[in-house]
Amino acid sequence: MQTNLLALVIAFTYLALLFVIAAWGDRRAEQGRSVVNSPTIYSLSIAVYCTAWTFYGSVGRAATTGLSFLLIYLGPTLAMLCGWLVLRKMIRIARAQRITSIADFISARYGKSGGLGMLVALIAVVAIMPYIALQLKAITVSYGILTEYPNVTPTALSLSDFWNDKAFWVALVLAVFIILFGTRHLDASERHEGMVTAIAFESLVKLFAFVGVGLFVCFILYPGPTTLLAEASTRLPELGQYFGLEQVPGGALGWVGTLVLATLAFITLPRQFQVLVVENVNEQHLRRACWMFPLYLLLINLFVIPIALAGLMGGSATGDSDDYVLTLPLSAGLEWLPMLVFIGGLSAATSMMIVETIALSTMVSNQLVMPLLLRWRHLHLERSRDLSGWLLGIRRIAIVLILILGYLYHALIGEAYSLVTIGLVSFAAAAQFAPPLLLGLYWRGASRNGAAAGLLAGTMVWAWTLLIPGFALSGWMATDFIEQGPFGWMWLRPYALLGLEGWDIYTHSLFWSMLVNIGLLVGVSLFSRQSHMEQTQAALFTNALRPEAELAAIWQGQASRYELYRLLNRYLGKAATLRQFGGVTPLPDDDSPATPALIARAEQGLTGALGSATARILINSVVRGEGLDMASILSILDTTSQTLEYNRRLEQKSTELEKIGSELRSANDRLRELDRLKDEFVAMVSHELRTPLTSIRAFAEILNDTEAMPAEQQQHFLQIIVRESERLSRLIEEILDLARLESGRMTLHPERCDLIELIHQAGDAVTQLFQQRHITLELQLPDTLCPVMADPDRLLQVLINLLDNASKFADHDQPRVLLTLQIKPRHFRVTVEDNGVGITEAEREKVFEKFHQIELDSDNTDSSHRPRGTGLGLPISRGIVSHLGGRLWVDAPEQLQGACLAMELPAAAQVNS
Repeated sequence: MQTNLLALVIAFTYLALLFVIAAWGDRRAEQGRSVVNSPTIYSLSIAVYCTAWTFYGSVGRAATTGLSFLLIYLGPTLAMLCGWLVLRKMIRIARAQRITSIADFISARYGKSGGLGMLVALIAVVAIMPYIALQLKAITVSYGILTEYPNVTPTALSLSDFWNDKAFWVALVLAVFIILFGTRHLDASERHEGMVTAIAFESLVKLFAFVGVGLFVCFILYPGPTTLLAEASTRLPELGQYFGLEQVPGGALGWVGTLVLATLAFITLPRQFQVLVVENVNEQHLRRACWMFPLYLLLINLFVIPIALAGLMGGSATGDSDDYVLTLPLSAGLEWLPMLVFIGGLSAATSMMIVETIALSTMVSNQLVMPLLLRWRHLHLERSRDLSGWLLGIRRIAIVLILILGYLYHALIGEAYSLVTIGLVSFAAAAQFAPPLLLGLYWRGASRNGAAAGLLAGTMVWAWTLLIPGFALSGWMATDFIEQGPFGWMWLRPYALLGLEGWDIYTHSLFWSMLVNIGLLVGVSLFSRQSHMEQTQAALFTNALRPEAELAAIWQGQASRYELYRLLNRYLGKAATLRQFGGVTPLPDDDSPATPALIARAEQGLTGALGSATARILINSVVRGEGLDMASILSILDTTSQTLEYNRRLEQKSTELEKIGSELRSANDRLRELDRLKDEFVAMVSHELRTPLTSIRAFAEILNDTEAMPAEQQQHFLQIIVRESERLSRLIEEILDLARLESGRMTLHPERCDLIELIHQAGDAVTQLFQQRHITLELQLPDTLCPVMADPDRLLQVLINLLDNASKFADHDQPRVLLTLQIKPRHFRVTVEDNGVGITEAEREKVFEKFHQIELDSDNTDSSHRPRGTGLGLPISRGIVSHLGGRLWVDAPEQLQGACLAMELPAAAQVNS
């Protein structure tokens, strides 16, 4: 009794924690600080795929059929790694058309068909009942094992005693949770951020719990994985064959069938569509999810085989391999680990039911109930001013009914199958949505009639080959038809349809249902005519990844702003309606026509609350006239096609002439710019040459005119004349180099040389200069040869220039210059850095302009430390490096905080000795 109470307290405490997390997520969303706008949260929410089937059933399947359990996770892994483009297209379509469920998606693709949406919703409800039953069965069984071990006695479920069934109460508690955090907002396209946050948290909980059991088995129950495997090979003599392909039901064919089934179901299960598409806030989050979700699947399945082997050797008090995850810690006498496992299994089950029931309730409300109520004239819904309460009430009732239906399936048929078996039944049903969904994304010819025929026939085949035999095996009908077929017709046996025997039942069902589904979809589409709305929607869906696909509906009808306001206010409420009208409430006498954009926006708003088909009906009820359909558009195009062709040709000629004119203007502007640069260059050269010449002439005249000048002063003046002469010679040489570079007449003599040797030569050349300025020079060079094809003299000139420039800009108090050589795959990178004030972003390209001098910080008033030079060194250096096949630029500093000039040179080809 104490264990019962403790388990219940912990379970309800955990559910209360989910309430708190979901409330926190919603509060953050209301504050504009969304938690779910994170690729990590998005990836973890996709892990709702891992339900109680994963937590308990994977071990059970591994214990009975070997490695076949991996197929359930290889399918989603392939879908994420290889099918992300399909998912991105689905997300973009859902955002553009305000899609709220997979039923709404398929309905919108095929002309916003209300009938097709109803069919998909009905199939989804029937298909997911076994899956919800699976979760309830897992909760019930795990609770019974936890509280009764080792005297576990299976109890037969009775509908008359459902008040004492814990699964029934769990279903009701979850219904309250989902109602509180899944139906607070009417617009279903407003994402359930609190719910998604709670689901991401539950993904971590179930992963932590399952990995905890795996670590216990591998390192506590047994000394290590090696010991476990060795003992298993001794005690299980058929271990080698046990994990072979022959253990997979149906062999190689069953392996392929289960893999395809898992891949399709991952995309088409309503809960996966909800988290993958509807709850996605940024399609870029797929980039992380594509590798993070497969990594999650790898981690949660890492210990499945060790747990299965330990369970096979130790046995189970219940006799069911699905229970190994819980019975192994219990058999060891542990207390905390079994409770953690119970919470992990509860987390896996509840996360699935939360998301699944929200998705199904949206479909039931939008596709089934509201279209029927709107057609039921006795309710007089058109007179109601506010129907938002109706919509919320319908969804809340739907949530309760869905969970009760799942409980009924659990009570009636759940004991006939294992957890994995129940899950595969739902997988096969959800896979029926794949043909109309995937073909509709890429084949414009797929029609509504074809989709409906394929869905209906495929679902009937699924029900005959999987669902109805389940009821028979549970004792609700005779089982003779399974072996002999109905009325003795052997060709209609559910597990051997048309005499196809030897296949596992799931591959068999998938093959026939997909064959019928796809065959009818393609066949009927080829021989049926699409409506104009179908053609429009088909074009929008198939071209969704093109920029021009973001098109709103085009309307030629009219509706007053106030009529449109009343319609939205009736179904969405005042707050949501004001958002559509920009916060302005139209007055009752406002009969001004609504713009086509406003009508399209109103339709999108109603789509989020009621689905695309119902929204279209309501908009048509207030818009006088019709939407400009495809027929009108095609008619206009047909009557003006010749004119459009002439216009296209004229536009092409005009574009060509405009291009030629633009090229001529550019050439003229370039000539003017060259002429201006020539004048500017001549002026600058004249100025630069005049400065040293003026100094030489002045001091020479002083020496010539002054006869009795002291010897020391004469020597000083002569040194100035020599220095200015050297400066003049250097300037002339640099001008000549620049002229050769710009005219393309500079002759280089490339040869194979070692870049490290040239760097050492450059360092030796500036040693005396650096010592005079008290500058510390550091060289960071690799130990291996760095061969390049270059003119040694010219490259040495570049290196010396870079070191000389760095010395001018180094810090005045403690100057440092660092030269680094790095080896890259196909080139070498040389960086020269100083610890001075650096070069601003705006100056980084200007330093390579002719005669440009960088001004130091204005606070530095000491002109003696002002960099001096001609301003031609860097332009010449860049030209030389470019001729050598490299590049030179100013980069961000890497180690020091000053300026950094970076140079890259291609590595010379290797020479075989």
